[in-house]
Amino acid sequence: MKKVLFTGAGVAIVTPFKEDGSINYEMLENLIDDQIENSTDAIVICGTTGESPTLDHEEHSEAIRRCVEHVAGRVPVIAGTGSNDTAYAVKLSNEAEKAGADGLLMVTPYYNKTSQAGLIEHFNFVADRVSAPIILYNVPSRTGVNIKPETYLELSKHERIVAVKEANGDISSVAQTRMLCGDDLTVYTGNDDQITAFMSLGGKGVISVLSNIVPKVAHDIVYKYLEGDAKGSADLQLEYLDLCNNLFSDVNPIPVKEAMNMMGINVGPCRLPLTKMNPAAKEQLRACLVAHGLIK
Repeated sequence: MKKVLFTGAGVAIVTPFKEDGSINYEMLENLIDDQIENSTDAIVICGTTGESPTLDHEEHSEAIRRCVEHVAGRVPVIAGTGSNDTAYAVKLSNEAEKAGADGLLMVTPYYNKTSQAGLIEHFNFVADRVSAPIILYNVPSRTGVNIKPETYLELSKHERIVAVKEANGDISSVAQTRMLCGDDLTVYTGNDDQITAFMSLGGKGVISVLSNIVPKVAHDIVYKYLEGDAKGSADLQLEYLDLCNNLFSDVNPIPVKEAMNMMGINVGPCRLPLTKMNPAAKEQLRACLVAHGLIK
């Protein structure tokens, strides 16, 4: 059995920006502290929710370095280092390793895409050139490519490919992946509305957008299940299902940043091409936050 990087809820943390568009590192440190104090089990930096496509190389590496430095070993830090350029993925990964990241989150190649055979070559090429464990990230709604269970089986044979953040929404494929890979590939959900369902198939938790808003809730959905309270996990999942849905009522991370700003957590705007939330969805999000007692 391979080492499990974390169990529970890892926050896919937002990247806060100042009004001039630069990264607000002071706020990032405050967010990290708040997450750890409220039971988050890992920090995932520079992922989709962290707007990694709009970070230049220096910002990307600096955000990872500062995150690792500030976390200071309190929880694992997993750095988003995937790319549709295999050589660049290696470069980003090596820099994240030097900064001290505990693991690497590696999205499937996007736009140029590739075949299943290409996915195997791409991920193995990177894994051969790093020392940190890799979590694959499958999000076909954004990348246009889906990792098949049989491909996971091949990839799980590499000692450094240890897990997947699965966000394809297909529970049946998760079951097939678990059957084929067993303990050679840890499974995390990338969809906050499916945490309990993933746990029932042997998942280890979630890499979560919801955790930015209610970190203890996301953590508890996982740990209630692990502690034998499947009904408590499901009840909490269903209680916050409306919030999960509202956080994806527009392109992520537009709604979660809107929500945080409404809550007085000044994370600033998204960078273009992501723009402001449409007014109707914004009011619905506000009503949801009020209903959960997160704002007045």
